[in-house]
Amino acid sequence: MKVSFLLNGERVDLTGVSPQTTLLDWLRIERGLTGTKEGCNEGDCGACTVMVQDATGPAALNACILFLPQLHGRAVTTVEGLAGADGTLHPVQRAIVDHHGSQCGFCTPGIVMSLAAAHTTGERDHDSVLAGNLCRCTGYAPIVRAAEAAAAEAVPETLAARPALPDSAAEDDLTGGAAAVIESADALADWCLAHPEGRIVGGATDIGLWVTKRLDDLEAVAFVGRCADLRRVRITDTEIRFGAAVTIAEMTRALVPHHPDFSGMLNRFGSVQVRNAATIGGNIANGSPIGDAPPALIALGAVLHLRKGRARRTIPLEEFFVAYGKQDRQPGEFVEAVSFPRQLDRLACYKLSKRFDQDISAVCGCFNIHVSDGVVSGARIAFGGMAAVPKRARAVEAALRGQPWVEDTIAMAWDAWEEDFQPLSDMRASAEYRLETARNMLIRYFLEDLGAATRVREVSA
Repeated sequence: MKVSFLLNGERVDLTGVSPQTTLLDWLRIERGLTGTKEGCNEGDCGACTVMVQDATGPAALNACILFLPQLHGRAVTTVEGLAGADGTLHPVQRAIVDHHGSQCGFCTPGIVMSLAAAHTTGERDHDSVLAGNLCRCTGYAPIVRAAEAAAAEAVPETLAARPALPDSAAEDDLTGGAAAVIESADALADWCLAHPEGRIVGGATDIGLWVTKRLDDLEAVAFVGRCADLRRVRITDTEIRFGAAVTIAEMTRALVPHHPDFSGMLNRFGSVQVRNAATIGGNIANGSPIGDAPPALIALGAVLHLRKGRARRTIPLEEFFVAYGKQDRQPGEFVEAVSFPRQLDRLACYKLSKRFDQDISAVCGCFNIHVSDGVVSGARIAFGGMAAVPKRARAVEAALRGQPWVEDTIAMAWDAWEEDFQPLSDMRASAEYRLETARNMLIRYFLEDLGAATRVREVSA
């Protein structure tokens, strides 16, 4: 398998690439570029952050769970390539020095690369940018001061100009084997028929850990980051549709004018580096009971578009999740897209976790309740973390429909929660806590609908 990309401005052509060699290992072992650090090796700490550019622009990504085939046709910048050819420091590098933003220095290269990527794109929410970069000794105040100081500086010409990306290798070199870089949904359909038990990699934010932590052998694997038709967002007068390879970051931006609460919840999905890599298709297809996107999509009435060869079928998203670890997907079939109807925005999403940023949900509840003339005319409520799969609260929905939208109706639905859910206790929360907080989320939705301020980060004295 051949892979071509730019590394700090120079073309790299590799042959015989293993599909499970990470960029982090290759940089450090094969190229001696040790500025990219290994910390957690699972995409949490940000010490391995690099900047990757493709036709959509630059993005910060975690090199520890980024496989070499994912870089085909892209440009990679590491901390060693950030300064100018004459040694002039990047504005972020200079500001980190001037504002004493480094102490032990281990995490500094990753922090610099996260801030440099944000500097290039014009992102100024430094708290969000840095949420995926762990620093145990410096403290974030001087780092944020450095970010603010650098923000006013111009983007260096070498980064402002879009790099001349490598041409694609011959198709046979990319798709001719069990490990393949796929460039269209049609090609993926053919590959899946030939390798019905193969793995599809979008961002590798989940599968990457199978390699780095479980030491799995990926064997048959298709990389779909270059599938333009699977990365398409389509918004019409009647429908919003996301291709399976649309990243969470792209989805977050697209949702802002339509369902801002869903978009806001997705901003708590991992870190910037994770959201830039993770795909909506992967978040659905892995079948996790605590994936954050499925409950919101189910509440919106989403359907899933599945494909096997040239045959396609569409099912309600909630029916895709059969049981823990089991989905309604045949061998050789893959998720092509997810879509939901355009509608009046009544969606509220509540993610409950032990920390605000970059944490797994204990409970994620999404409510889409419509009221006409003071009466509940429609209700779709879905949860993650309350069952073995993402699940609708059908009994609660039934208890609300046709009833006046008043506090007594919320109270009357109290017992219906236990008909819908018998949650488990685990390290994140007890069963009793999960059930009580789910009930409280409905109360919160009702109060917010009356205009009450319930969101801690938005309430001030």
